[in-house]
Amino acid sequence: MSVLISAAELAAVAGDARLVIVDCRHDLAQPEAGEAAWREAHIPGALFMHLDRDLSAKKTGRNGRHPLPSPQDFVALLGARGISPAHRVVAYDDAGGMFAARLWWMLRWVGHRDAAVLDGGLSAWKAAGGALDTTVRNLPPTDYPLGVVEPTLDADAVLASLEDGGRLLVDARAPDRFRGENETLDPVGGHIPGAVNRFFKLNIGDDGRFKPADVLRAEWREVIGGRDPASLVMQCGSGVTACHNLLALEVAGLSGAQLYPGSWSEWCSDPARPMTR
Repeated sequence: MSVLISAAELAAVAGDARLVIVDCRHDLAQPEAGEAAWREAHIPGALFMHLDRDLSAKKTGRNGRHPLPSPQDFVALLGARGISPAHRVVAYDDAGGMFAARLWWMLRWVGHRDAAVLDGGLSAWKAAGGALDTTVRNLPPTDYPLGVVEPTLDADAVLASLEDGGRLLVDARAPDRFRGENETLDPVGGHIPGAVNRFFKLNIGDDGRFKPADVLRAEWREVIGGRDPASLVMQCGSGVTACHNLLALEVAGLSGAQLYPGSWSEWCSDPARPMTR
């Protein structure tokens, strides 16, 4: 399965018993708005996963705003929702893939390769004539065995990379927040020294869908130069929109980058860490 799926392609496989659609709508300012919208209307059969409750662990004040759950807890969640390694999972939202990409990446993190994001999200589905439903689908629980987990970087590994210069950090936040201006989500404005900025919304075209692969490849090469994608570390404010950049890199054929899940919200919680203010 491609990492992106169009509304027409999704409609064509809607009857596949192996298909699981997951609604990932969320509003950072109103955390319950996404689930409320899902209950009001969603793509038929879609389950719901909440960014804070399902796709994040508990916050400690030092581990960022959306810390990753353990791989064991995440696969337990998948099994409890009835998702097995045999399922094809399609995630969608109404924010250009901003939240759906988090689930897409987490699935790949625990080895689930048959996952995709609905390109254009709910708007594309409705524009293509797709129906909406209010029925809540409940799949029978199943076991989801934990396999090989893709590595991520913690703050110590990022700090070491600053010292040896072997990795390039790419920050997915808006340029003003990257510069340390207009910071409203985190207590400190700025960025990790040496990081470069690639705003995740630049991955999306005027039509609300991801830009073509060749366009993304050219744009990303302007950011990373000739670097091996495996030397890249994606981060953002809390490890969510960084996944959007990871998805764009995959579309562009530049696979291999890793995620710093804690991102700026974790990094700036320790005043001893170096910061560009």
